[in-house]
Amino acid sequence: MTTKQNQERLKSIREKSLLGGGEKRTQSQHKRGKLTARERIERLFDAGTFTELDPFALHECRDFGMSEKQFLGDGVVTGFGSVDGRLVYAFSQDFTVFGGSLSSMMAKKICKVMEQAVQNGAPIIGLNDSGGARIQEGVASLGGYADIFYRNVQASGVIPQISLIMGPCAGGAVYSPAITDFICMVDTTSHMFITGPDVIKTVTGEEVGFDELGGAATHSKISGVADLQFPHEQEAIEEVKKLLSYMPDNNLETTAKVQSVDPSFDGLDTLLPDSAGQPYDIYKAISGIVDGGSFFEVKANYAKNIVTGFARMGGESVGVVANNPGNLAGVLDINASIKAARFVRFCDSFNIPLITLVDVPGFLPGTAQEKGGIIRHGAKLLYAYCEATVPKLTVILRKAYGGAYDVMSSKHIGADLNIAWPSAEIAVMGASGACNIIFRGEIKDAKDPEKVRADKTAEYTEKFANPYIAASKGYIDNVVMPHETRHYLLQSLRANKNKRVNRPKRKHGNIPL
Repeated sequence: MTTKQNQERLKSIREKSLLGGGEKRTQSQHKRGKLTARERIERLFDAGTFTELDPFALHECRDFGMSEKQFLGDGVVTGFGSVDGRLVYAFSQDFTVFGGSLSSMMAKKICKVMEQAVQNGAPIIGLNDSGGARIQEGVASLGGYADIFYRNVQASGVIPQISLIMGPCAGGAVYSPAITDFICMVDTTSHMFITGPDVIKTVTGEEVGFDELGGAATHSKISGVADLQFPHEQEAIEEVKKLLSYMPDNNLETTAKVQSVDPSFDGLDTLLPDSAGQPYDIYKAISGIVDGGSFFEVKANYAKNIVTGFARMGGESVGVVANNPGNLAGVLDINASIKAARFVRFCDSFNIPLITLVDVPGFLPGTAQEKGGIIRHGAKLLYAYCEATVPKLTVILRKAYGGAYDVMSSKHIGADLNIAWPSAEIAVMGASGACNIIFRGEIKDAKDPEKVRADKTAEYTEKFANPYIAASKGYIDNVVMPHETRHYLLQSLRANKNKRVNRPKRKHGNIPL
């Protein structure tokens, strides 16, 4: 061939590789309200920066009745480029090619970009839209999944891994996103489940729809599998880019500093109600402390009794964990413990300081919690805070009772700064419950039990329902006015910027699962 013919041939092959499964399947994808794999890549990366890898790859197995027709790229677009100027790797499964089903070649392509992302210390984003394993390939497809899972684990805590579920993600395919740091789902078009509705009906007789079984709402509100839920793909992609801005490129770096903005709320001094039993808006407390407009919540619809999310203070990323008195009084239960523990561990993995806002009456009592393993799951949050070596700054706003006081980033488990508002109550339990135990006999034998109970409760409240005993023991570094909170946190963040912790050498800890 002449030089011109070779060039024309390359041009023809390139054009063919861009077609995916063809125009008809592309139209079908659009009718479902879904973008194609390449359209998603175009929206994710800065214009003109995406460099594709292996666009001419073909599946290797055509046995067991598989069509002789092959598609260049074999159902996944992989490569790297810039997202808001940062190097990011990505793979985007193409549902127009064999339903995005995973072949051994697809797995090789995905593993290649994952390995390069780790090697070059850059985040990786997976855009999942796949019918599952390519059945015609048999065990080769299953082996491909395992190859991906292994690399997910090797990358965990080394580079940020984000999964965007843009369509079906079923069977063994769900375990790759589950190992990644954050899962984002799209309403009505994305689904995740181990076994689908048809199999469930056959095995158990239960009838369930795709959305109810594994839709975005189910996994955002009930199972806690999804961290973020969006109505449309475009919004999902844009918000993931925003999420990425709070993270460093890898575990050896810190996030880029941006322009600091004053808080958007200035009413901290009057935020708390006079009655300790009344709720208030914890989001206002967060807004009065962090940079204005910077709070980015994750798992907002799951375990609402605790709030987790990213924010900025002085232009730098922080992770925020806050009890929410507006939901179950901010109590810690199984779901809240799991939610917060995973978030704390992510922040610690990627050098993101932790700000903890405490207003917790304790762990949720009850047989359902005990039988569900609250001991084991509550220990996850305790373990996560104890394990974390990033700067840990804690503010006790109001209640800090019982074991939950210890667990919520107390001084005893390694917090670097612990401050309290004047309204803080640090005790084994609330005044009424404590007096019913401590003075049980005296109250029982009294001529007027209710008066004695009220007097003892008032006495206990006066003596213990304040932060000063804890401060006198050094458990609280200072008691501050609410409006002073941001100043103390900013100063402490600067002071602990170069924090170093030397831990005993070990292979890894054994966190309760």
